[in-house]
Amino acid sequence: MNSIDLIILNFTEIRRRSIKVWTSIPTEMLNWKPDDEAMTCFEMIRHVLESEHYYHLAIENRGSLPSFDSPFEKQPYTSVEAELEFAEPYRKQFLETIKSFSQQDLKEIKIDRSDSGYIRDLGDMLLRIAYHESVHTGQLLDYLRTAGVPRIRIWD
Repeated sequence: MNSIDLIILNFTEIRRRSIKVWTSIPTEMLNWKPDDEAMTCFEMIRHVLESEHYYHLAIENRGSLPSFDSPFEKQPYTSVEAELEFAEPYRKQFLETIKSFSQQDLKEIKIDRSDSGYIRDLGDMLLRIAYHESVHTGQLLDYLRTAGVPRIRIWD
């Protein structure tokens, strides 16, 4: 397995586990949040899916976007399944883009997000994108614990 294959495997495994958590959230809890400043469960799921699309465009742009017209903003919150279905074509495009890179690209392509305080190699950036989703999946597990909702087992 080469580095690109491992990165794809990492993204796939993270999403598989995220989906386990997302689809385990009772419908009546999707609009729950631990405090007034926090995102709801639904908002956090949308944030993860929308951010992945943004990051994909930023990678193609080799840096932050001057503006971002999110297709997700136009979608009403209806169900986790509808969110996943809407995001699927963007997900496929993102994974195809990753597959198009070479080992050398992972080191040589720079992603300039100096407006956010960093410039990273493509490989580093891809791992950070995956980590972003992992962190939010952990936050949702904590939300469920705080709300007293049983948590699904993701460590299989």
